[in-house]
Amino acid sequence: MKTFMANANTIERKWFVVDAAGKTLGRLATEVATVLRGKHKPTFTPHVDCGDYVIIINASKIVLTGNKWSDKKYYTHSTYNGGLKTNTAKTLMEKKPTKMVELAVKGMLPKGRLGRQMYKKLFVFAGEDHNKQAQKPEMMEVRG
Repeated sequence: MKTFMANANTIERKWFVVDAAGKTLGRLATEVATVLRGKHKPTFTPHVDCGDYVIIINASKIVLTGNKWSDKKYYTHSTYNGGLKTNTAKTLMEKKPTKMVELAVKGMLPKGRLGRQMYKKLFVFAGEDHNKQAQKPEMMEVRG
Protein backbone atom coordinates (compact mmCIF):
# COMPACT_ATOMS: atom_id res chain seq x y z
CA MET A 1 0.00 0.00 0.00
CA LYS A 2 1.36 3.41 -0.96
CA THR A 3 1.32 6.43 1.31
CA PHE A 4 -1.23 9.05 0.25
CA MET A 5 0.19 12.43 -0.73
CA ALA A 6 -2.23 15.27 -1.37
CA ASN A 7 -1.71 17.55 -4.35
CA ALA A 8 -3.60 20.40 -5.99
CA ASN A 9 -5.86 17.99 -7.92
CA THR A 10 -7.00 15.94 -4.92
CA ILE A 11 -7.78 18.74 -2.45
CA GLU A 12 -11.41 19.53 -1.64
CA ARG A 13 -11.85 22.85 0.13
CA LYS A 14 -14.78 23.91 2.31
CA TRP A 15 -15.78 27.32 3.67
CA PHE A 16 -16.32 27.83 7.40
CA VAL A 17 -17.68 30.77 9.40
CA VAL A 18 -16.47 31.34 12.95
CA ASP A 19 -18.22 33.73 15.34
CA ALA A 20 -15.51 35.35 17.49
CA ALA A 21 -17.89 37.13 19.88
CA GLY A 22 -16.91 36.27 23.45
CA LYS A 23 -14.06 33.95 22.41
CA THR A 24 -10.53 34.17 23.78
CA LEU A 25 -8.07 35.38 21.13
CA GLY A 26 -5.41 32.65 21.42
CA ARG A 27 -7.84 29.74 21.67
CA LEU A 28 -9.72 30.97 18.61
CA ALA A 29 -6.50 31.53 16.66
CA THR A 30 -5.16 28.00 17.26
CA GLU A 31 -8.30 26.31 15.99
CA VAL A 32 -8.56 28.60 12.97
CA ALA A 33 -4.87 28.05 12.12
CA THR A 34 -5.43 24.27 12.31
CA VAL A 35 -8.28 24.48 9.79
CA LEU A 36 -6.34 26.84 7.48
CA ARG A 37 -3.41 24.44 7.51
CA GLY A 38 -5.59 21.35 6.94
CA LYS A 39 -4.49 19.38 10.00
CA HIS A 40 -8.13 18.51 10.78
CA LYS A 41 -8.30 16.35 7.64
CA PRO A 42 -7.14 12.73 7.38
CA THR A 43 -5.46 13.64 4.07
CA PHE A 44 -3.13 16.23 5.68
CA THR A 45 0.18 16.59 3.86
CA PRO A 46 2.73 18.93 5.49
CA HIS A 47 4.25 20.34 2.29
CA VAL A 48 0.89 21.04 0.55
CA ASP A 49 -1.71 23.71 1.31
CA CYS A 50 -4.66 21.37 1.90
CA GLY A 51 -6.61 23.57 4.33
CA ASP A 52 -10.04 25.14 4.11
CA TYR A 53 -11.25 28.74 3.89
CA VAL A 54 -12.21 30.47 7.16
CA ILE A 55 -14.37 33.57 7.65
CA ILE A 56 -14.21 35.17 11.10
CA ILE A 57 -17.06 37.51 12.05
CA ASN A 58 -17.42 39.75 15.12
CA ALA A 59 -13.65 40.17 15.48
CA SER A 60 -14.23 43.42 17.39
CA LYS A 61 -15.90 41.42 20.22
CA ILE A 62 -12.87 39.23 20.96
CA VAL A 63 -11.87 38.65 24.60
CA LEU A 64 -8.41 38.94 26.17
CA THR A 65 -7.72 37.53 29.63
CA GLY A 66 -5.92 39.26 32.48
CA ASN A 67 -4.48 42.74 31.90
CA LYS A 68 -3.65 42.12 28.24
CA TRP A 69 -5.81 45.03 27.01
CA SER A 70 -3.30 47.43 28.58
CA ASP A 71 -0.13 45.28 28.85
CA LYS A 72 0.03 43.50 25.47
CA LYS A 73 2.06 45.48 22.94
CA TYR A 74 2.05 45.38 19.14
CA TYR A 75 5.11 46.76 17.34
CA THR A 76 5.52 48.14 13.82
CA HIS A 77 8.66 49.59 12.28
CA SER A 78 8.97 52.00 9.36
CA THR A 79 12.54 50.75 8.56
CA TYR A 80 13.87 54.25 9.33
CA ASN A 81 16.02 55.02 12.36
CA GLY A 82 13.78 55.63 15.34
CA GLY A 83 10.78 54.35 13.39
CA LEU A 84 9.53 51.87 16.00
CA LYS A 85 5.87 52.41 16.89
CA THR A 86 4.13 50.72 19.78
CA ASN A 87 0.40 50.14 20.28
CA THR A 88 -1.41 48.45 23.13
CA ALA A 89 -4.10 45.90 22.38
CA LYS A 90 -6.79 48.43 23.33
CA THR A 91 -5.59 51.13 20.90
CA LEU A 92 -5.07 48.58 18.12
CA MET A 93 -8.65 47.34 18.61
CA GLU A 94 -9.96 50.91 18.36
CA LYS A 95 -7.97 51.69 15.19
CA LYS A 96 -8.14 48.35 13.35
CA PRO A 97 -10.53 45.84 14.98
CA THR A 98 -9.57 42.95 12.68
CA LYS A 99 -5.78 43.31 12.95
CA MET A 100 -5.36 41.51 16.30
CA VAL A 101 -7.10 38.37 15.07
CA GLU A 102 -5.19 38.41 11.78
CA LEU A 103 -1.83 38.74 13.54
CA ALA A 104 -2.65 35.97 16.04
CA VAL A 105 -3.60 33.50 13.30
CA LYS A 106 -0.73 34.51 11.02
CA GLY A 107 1.78 33.87 13.80
CA MET A 108 0.51 30.29 14.14
CA LEU A 109 0.92 29.43 10.46
CA PRO A 110 4.18 28.18 8.90
CA LYS A 111 6.69 30.82 7.88
CA GLY A 112 7.55 31.17 4.20
CA ARG A 113 5.75 30.74 0.89
CA LEU A 114 3.40 27.99 2.09
CA GLY A 115 2.30 29.96 5.15
CA ARG A 116 1.56 33.05 3.06
CA GLN A 117 -0.55 30.92 0.74
CA MET A 118 -2.53 29.53 3.70
CA TYR A 119 -3.00 33.01 5.18
CA LYS A 120 -4.76 34.18 2.00
CA LYS A 121 -7.65 31.83 2.83
CA LEU A 122 -8.49 33.81 6.01
CA PHE A 123 -11.14 36.54 5.91
CA VAL A 124 -11.76 38.61 9.06
CA PHE A 125 -14.68 41.00 9.54
CA ALA A 126 -15.22 43.33 12.52
CA GLY A 127 -19.01 43.04 12.49
CA GLU A 128 -21.72 40.47 11.92
CA ASP A 129 -21.91 40.85 8.13
CA HIS A 130 -19.56 39.35 5.53
CA ASN A 131 -19.51 39.33 1.74
CA LYS A 132 -18.89 35.59 1.25
CA GLN A 133 -22.50 34.28 1.26
CA ALA A 134 -22.14 32.97 -2.30
CA GLN A 135 -19.69 30.29 -1.10
CA LYS A 136 -22.36 28.85 1.27
CA PRO A 137 -20.08 28.60 4.33
CA GLU A 138 -20.84 26.24 7.21
CA MET A 139 -20.79 27.37 10.84
CA MET A 140 -17.76 26.06 12.75
CA GLU A 141 -17.98 25.85 16.53
CA VAL A 142 -14.88 26.97 18.43
CA ARG A 143 -14.28 26.24 22.10
CA GLY A 144 -13.10 28.93 24.48
